[in-house]
Amino acid sequence: MFGEISERQATDTAPGILTIDLGALVANYRALQQRAAPARVAGVVKADAYGLGALRVAPALHAAGCRDFFVVQLSEALALKPVLGADARVYVLSGLQPGAERTCAEAGVVPVLNSLDQIDDWSRLARARGAELPALLQFDTGMSRFGMSPEEAEALAADPARLAGVRVLYLMSHLACADEPDHAQNADQLAAMQRVAAAFPGVALSFANSGGIFLSSDYHGALARPGIALYGGAPTGGTANPMTPVVRLDVRVIQTRTVPAGARVGYGATHVTAGETRLATIAAGYADGLPRSLSDRGAAYLGDVRLPIAGRVSMDSLTLDVTALPPGTLRGGSLVELIGPHQTLEALAADAGTISYEILTGLGTRYHRVYR
Repeated sequence: MFGEISERQATDTAPGILTIDLGALVANYRALQQRAAPARVAGVVKADAYGLGALRVAPALHAAGCRDFFVVQLSEALALKPVLGADARVYVLSGLQPGAERTCAEAGVVPVLNSLDQIDDWSRLARARGAELPALLQFDTGMSRFGMSPEEAEALAADPARLAGVRVLYLMSHLACADEPDHAQNADQLAAMQRVAAAFPGVALSFANSGGIFLSSDYHGALARPGIALYGGAPTGGTANPMTPVVRLDVRVIQTRTVPAGARVGYGATHVTAGETRLATIAAGYADGLPRSLSDRGAAYLGDVRLPIAGRVSMDSLTLDVTALPPGTLRGGSLVELIGPHQTLEALAADAGTISYEILTGLGTRYHRVYR
């Protein structure tokens, strides 16, 4: 039988250290709450809180006053409910698979109903139980992903008996382009959402995501649903990030070597050294959330010194050109920064040709996690 390992052993044996600053997370929540007020601000903790650990993140937000939490799958909600207070609401964004209604109701989870079929199933259960069941209604205002079409919204508004037994907490939709404040679709979706609101008078709205909170107050509704901004990601592009960084990633050096001019580095021999070069192989690769697209493009840092990735990113490792450092600076076990004060989450994502969301959710489980 394997025994538990110590904190020191976990740190020393892991390929790197992923530091998650819960104080910064809470600071971001409070800043978003202040900006969105008088709207409430929920915590979107789907995909294991964007890969950072929902069972640690959600209680920290709850302690800071957050009472509304969004996940995507019912299984996520069932795991989350026991670690939150009885005053917390957990919502399932994708609605319910047929047959899951009773499990959802018994757990006290609130579904987001995305179709007339889901409404009918939820209403049927409520009537059978003889008690109202809460839900959100989602409408497609232009993203063509989740929610009822304008025609379905019109049909539902004309037949309110279809909602018998359903206590509608919010009317909901999702902004597709809120991270681009000047995008014309933002105004189009706002107009569509206002038409939905007119068809269901007196029901509160949940509309703004992270970027939507930084649009005008017309977009805020009564319950905003930030995700990436909570975790320190930039809510909008092209401007300084107003959020506090939450994540730092430092990865260990496995081995260093000096190679002559003309040495081929990595799979496919895509990198050939121009002169004598010092290399450091580090203990993380695309299995650890460092995309293969960083090959010959991205970098790590030691202090202010940029250490370019040389050659292709492998599954479990990548190689850095560390010639800019004095000889002997790095050795086996040394740490280099991948995300931190010298390289933001957005900068790493840009080098990989992706977005901060994908980097966060891909960081995996092999790093030693430190929660502050």
